[in-house]
Amino acid sequence: MPAINREDFITRMEDNQGILHKVCGMFCSVTEDKEDLYQEIIIQLWKSWPKFRGDSKMSTWMYRIALNTAISMSARNKKHQGNRTIDNQTISTTADEDSGVSPEDIQSLQQAISTLSEIERAIILLHLEEKPYEEIAEITGLTRTNVGVRIMRIKKKLESEMKKLLGT
Repeated sequence: MPAINREDFITRMEDNQGILHKVCGMFCSVTEDKEDLYQEIIIQLWKSWPKFRGDSKMSTWMYRIALNTAISMSARNKKHQGNRTIDNQTISTTADEDSGVSPEDIQSLQQAISTLSEIERAIILLHLEEKPYEEIAEITGLTRTNVGVRIMRIKKKLESEMKKLLGT
């Protein structure tokens, strides 16, 4: 087996750390939990680094491992499910300042997203990142068709939840 290039790994993690922060923010609201998840993702990426062949984009590979790690940790930590809110930065970084979206709307969307299951959160995060259905399918292990169906259902859930939150 070839030697693992530590410097290359570190450089690629630094170049793509935004992915990791978004995943951590989507699945954790408490700073310590985000830090723990971030470290666990880095460990899993390091363990998987020798197996990365470059068949997919680096970001696709990182999302797949990060989301699988987040979902696994979330399942292990079910006792903390009372606090499922997501980090304020996660959604606000996906809405640009000229979009006309108010901070209140972003906060309501964050609350609505926090009611989703882990896989639904993963899918909507990737959708908000404007990933194509094919890439979302590759990351999640779903079919492209299933991704489309799930996104449609997630949007309906979010719309319903937003109506409840906004009282409309």
